[in-house]
Amino acid sequence: MDDFMDDFAPRSSAICVFCGAREGDDEAYREAADTFGREIAARDITLVYGGGNIGLMGVLADAALDAGGRVVGVIPDFLVLREVVHPGLTETVVVEDLFERKALMIERADAFVALPGGIGTYDEVLEVIAWRQLRQLRQPIGLLDVGGYFQPWLRLLEHTVERGFASAGDIDHLLVETDPVLLVDRLHEALLA
Repeated sequence: MDDFMDDFAPRSSAICVFCGAREGDDEAYREAADTFGREIAARDITLVYGGGNIGLMGVLADAALDAGGRVVGVIPDFLVLREVVHPGLTETVVVEDLFERKALMIERADAFVALPGGIGTYDEVLEVIAWRQLRQLRQPIGLLDVGGYFQPWLRLLEHTVERGFASAGDIDHLLVETDPVLLVDRLHEALLA
């Protein structure tokens, strides 16, 4: 009977975070990742992320774990050694490739956030923006714009709208904040709505 009832137990919300396997050139990126991880743990929101213990990914996961949070890492087998899979996660899922990684992260998330990162981060967040544009996702999407990191990219998205290749509604829904606490607050409100 307990197993049957476990299927109906409420699950906490989950935020999928895309971010760098490097720390970047500004300590503010590291501080923001640390604060963001602690804030979602404090709200009993599960972190779903890329599974590594290096770069901002490692900072984010360590902060959430240190604050008592639940952290799920999804990592392809070929990156287990390269990105040094985090040994202390609540759950680690090793998948076959990057396509399966993104699909599983998307499946397990109630919201998405991009922190500063590289080409992989842009790829991941653009995919969820595109899926939302095609009405395959409804979850909120946020950008933690630390030190104006995403401003050139946001200008590119606006240029895409101006040139007629997207509508304003395709990007107007993005929750953009410079402060990790404010972004978590907005996402938390959206998840409770």
